Amino acid sequence: MAEKRIRQIAIYGKGGIGKSTTTQNLTAGLVEAGKKVMVVGCDPKADSTRLLLGGLAQKTVLDTLRLEGEDIELSAILKEGYGGTKCVESGGPEPGVGCAGRGIITSIGLLERLGAYTEDLDYVFYDVLGDVVCGGFAMPIREGKAKEIYIVASGEMMALYAANNISRGIRKYAQKGEVRLGGIICNSRNVDREIELLRAFAKELGTKLIHYIPRDNVVQRAEIHKKTVINYEPDSKQADEYRELARKVEENRDFSIPTPMTQERLEEILFEFGLMDDLVDYKI
Repeated sequence: MAEKRIRQIAIYGKGGIGKSTTTQNLTAGLVEAGKKVMVVGCDPKADSTRLLLGGLAQKTVLDTLRLEGEDIELSAILKEGYGGTKCVESGGPEPGVGCAGRGIITSIGLLERLGAYTEDLDYVFYDVLGDVVCGGFAMPIREGKAKEIYIVASGEMMALYAANNISRGIRKYAQKGEVRLGGIICNSRNVDREIELLRAFAKELGTKLIHYIPRDNVVQRAEIHKKTVINYEPDSKQADEYRELARKVEENRDFSIPTPMTQERLEEILFEFGLMDDLVDYKI
């Protein structure tokens, strides 16, 4: 019998794009469908599992190591959240000291040593800080842990610049290993012609718009109550959107090495869709 393969997925995107919210709601959809999932927060803010745990309910890996030393049990850094989701927060260094990306390297190494990657897992998600694809923040893809990448974006100009930059990093590591881009997830900002823009952008990168998540205030209400939308309002249309995203990720087998655009080509697309009126002096 072939050994079961855990699908390890890294989620990247511009800071503030709703990456952690999207990841946790996607996770809730997979868990509801019977999948076993672990989420590893790779952001020093340590908010990648907040909605799954009903609040900031655990110490980070780095804080735990600082307080208790190296000799710890897995239960000290891994908590069970919504639907049995395994939740871990890497955390960051003390303010002004050290490299934030180091926490990711430390966390993944410790999780491996303590046996967190159990055979019953279907998925491991790495929710990675902003649009940084270097140093420790590239660790999930650089070390071959996460072979599937999704980029959360919107029709806003800066989100697309960031997504193009992230694609540069993915391409670099893809040429040396098995990491591949699975698609763009649009977390809508109600920009004019947003779906068409994201489809054109994804096609140019050599990938696809895997799902468009409409903007809905129920997301904010659920976050105030420290829950995913599926947990907070399971019968809502937005909950169904996250279920559909989960289904598409589950069924996706179409992965590619992205072809990042030059700044000139990206600006041509933005101009075509009317975003260049707001162009600022930003260089890739």
